[in-house]
Amino acid sequence: MIRAVLFDLDGTLVRFDPDRFLHEYVTSLGRAVAHMVEPRMFIKALLESTMVMVANTGPGTNREAFWSDIRNRIDCDFDELEQVTTAYYGTEFAKLGASLGVVPHPSARPMMEWLIDSGYDVVIATNPMFPKVATAERMKWGGIDGLPYKLVSTYEDFHSCKPNASYFEEVLETIGRAPEECLMVGNDLQEDCAAGELGMRTYLVEDCLIDRGIECHQPDFRGSFDDMVEFMRSRLAEPIP
Repeated sequence: MIRAVLFDLDGTLVRFDPDRFLHEYVTSLGRAVAHMVEPRMFIKALLESTMVMVANTGPGTNREAFWSDIRNRIDCDFDELEQVTTAYYGTEFAKLGASLGVVPHPSARPMMEWLIDSGYDVVIATNPMFPKVATAERMKWGGIDGLPYKLVSTYEDFHSCKPNASYFEEVLETIGRAPEECLMVGNDLQEDCAAGELGMRTYLVEDCLIDRGIECHQPDFRGSFDDMVEFMRSRLAEPIP
C-alpha cells in the first residue's frame, strides 16, 4: 500500500523553462556578488562546484561539499560570500518566478492538501542543490508553500543528489518508510525514475519532460499533470487510517 508520495519540484509542481531559469539565475547571482568576485569567474566556479555537489555521496552534506569545493576555485571572504548569497535568495531570487512567468497549476495545491488530509506522508523530493530559503521560494512560485510536509529536501540536510540511490535511501530513512510504500512523482526520466531501482513505484509527468536519452529505469505510470492528479484521486482514494 502506498503511504508516502514524493514529488519533484521544478518541472513537476513548478513549471518553467529550465534553460531560461538557469541563465537568469546565474546572471542575477553573479550581479549580487560582483563587489566581491568577477561575475564570469564566479559563475564558472558556481557551475563547476555544483557538479561536484551532485556527485557527493557523503559523509558531509551537499552544502559542505559545495562550499568546500568552491573555496578552491575563487579567492574571497567566503563567510561574507555565503551571507551575500543567502540574502540574494530572499530578495533578487524571489523575483525570478515573476520574470519567468511562473503560474501555479490550479490543481497542485488542492491535490497536496487532499493527500495530506487523507493521511499520506507528502515529501517535496526536489534535488537538494539549493538552500532552504531558495527551495521555499520556489514552492511559493508553485503555490504549494506553507503545508505540513513530511520532508523537504535541501542542501543543508542531504548528503547526495538524484539520481544517486543514496538520495532516495536518505529520504526513506528520514520518513521511516519502505520503498514499496512510496510513489515518486517527477518529470525527469533519468533522475526521478531512478527511485524505481529501490522498489518505489514511479509516475513520470510528461508536461515538462526531461529525457537525456540514457538507458534508465522505466516509470510504472506516466501521463500529463492532469492525468497524474486524476490518478491520485482514483488510485489513492482510500484515506490512511
